[in-house]
Amino acid sequence: MKIIFKIALIFTLCLFVSCSEDTVDLVGVGTVTGRVVEANSFDPIENAKITLSPSNNTVFSDADGYFTFTDTEAGDYSVSATKEGYLTTFEPATVTAGLEVNVIFEMEDETALNRPPSTPILVTPVDGSVEQELSVQLIWESTDPDEDDITYRLEIKNDYNNDIIKIESIIDTTYVISDLRYGTKYFWQIAATDDINDEVLSAVSSFKTKVDPENRYFYVKKGSNSNNIIYSSNYNEDNSEAENEVQLTTSDKNSWRPRKNQTANLIAFLRTFNNETHLFTMHQDGSNVKQVTSAVSVASNNLNDVDYSWSSNGDRFIYAHFNKLYVINKDGSGLQQIYQTTDGSYIAECDWSNDESVIALKTNDISGYNISIFTIDMAGTTLKSVLSGVTGAAGGLNISIDKKLLLYTYDVSGFENASNRQLDTRVFIYNLETSVLTDLSVNNKAAGTNDLDPRFSPNEAEVIFVNTSNDGVSLKSIYKMTVDNGNDRTLLFSNAFMPDWE
Repeated sequence: MKIIFKIALIFTLCLFVSCSEDTVDLVGVGTVTGRVVEANSFDPIENAKITLSPSNNTVFSDADGYFTFTDTEAGDYSVSATKEGYLTTFEPATVTAGLEVNVIFEMEDETALNRPPSTPILVTPVDGSVEQELSVQLIWESTDPDEDDITYRLEIKNDYNNDIIKIESIIDTTYVISDLRYGTKYFWQIAATDDINDEVLSAVSSFKTKVDPENRYFYVKKGSNSNNIIYSSNYNEDNSEAENEVQLTTSDKNSWRPRKNQTANLIAFLRTFNNETHLFTMHQDGSNVKQVTSAVSVASNNLNDVDYSWSSNGDRFIYAHFNKLYVINKDGSGLQQIYQTTDGSYIAECDWSNDESVIALKTNDISGYNISIFTIDMAGTTLKSVLSGVTGAAGGLNISIDKKLLLYTYDVSGFENASNRQLDTRVFIYNLETSVLTDLSVNNKAAGTNDLDPRFSPNEAEVIFVNTSNDGVSLKSIYKMTVDNGNDRTLLFSNAFMPDWE
């Protein structure tokens, strides 16, 4: 029995020793080191979370992007690097006892896998289309595969100059471009971006605007912001309606009193600029706006009533600055005072005869009353007194081409008040040779209305004018009537005023 016990004890001790030796052989540790950098710039990334799996040990990278795991058991691991704003990155690592393994993470921005918007498709107007209006709605299509918000950039060029229209940060897929030029070919392109990827450019599409209809009527309408806006139009006698109406000035500027000169082929107008009223010119399509006056503004007691006049050959203007009358070249040069009132009254309106020998003037006091209408020569000598010593308002001067007739308006009620309201204003023609006065409004003007702003038609057989209620706030509309007896009053344009017919 003793022998058997000894044998068993020896066997047990050997087994224990054998097991102890096997355990020491299986356990070993190593070190995992590494660095985290940005994928493109290789700049270090600080505070990236580094995790070993399956042990789930975690460390964070330092300011230089370095990290270390010490005393890591030998074996195969998956190492991950995570940080907000970057895509999580994985790298394999095999840890060997007593050795150091190095892992490098090149982390990409979280948008690295983001896809750009689709190439914009230009839908409207169709490429190569013609006869487009001067205000065109542009429509295009584009989508983003990652459903990111898309912003667009519009660029428009033309075939007549080097001007480029650029519209940034459009969030819709439509845009209305206005104030285009007649008979011009335009080229447009859209760039789309999701603010992550590079812009995506569309193909270039083109369209051409319609030919200038050469409108003969010019007038003013009120914009939504109360600014005056100048328009042109034609009137179709066959169907008694306006056609081809074109907006010539923008709604963000206050522009009024259009006057076209056929010789210069320019439209003059008044505009508020730097808190003053100045004289400007533009082409018939509203382009090429140029300022004429600068040193001496256009000024009177009521700028809504003030008027100026072209010379017949279109090279000069006459205009008033309070009690003084000036002449100026259309390019802004040659400013010269040619007349000053003797009593200090304001010059509200003026008109220049076709041969430039006679000027008709309307003057008034600061309240707009104590009016006088008379003619002078270029030396300032009074030729004819037409209206004076009466109460009430007057205006609307226009000399006939043969300088025999003077067109004007006068409120026969003689009413005067602080707001310059007129009660019964009529159109008159005064014969400067015979002093005969004809009332064109006496038979056909509706009671309770005023006839204002008359102008001779191009052939002087008719008069164009404004009719409106005498309440001072109602709709104004433009009419025409014959010069012989004021008959055949015809409505031309509703909700319009300050007409010119050339």
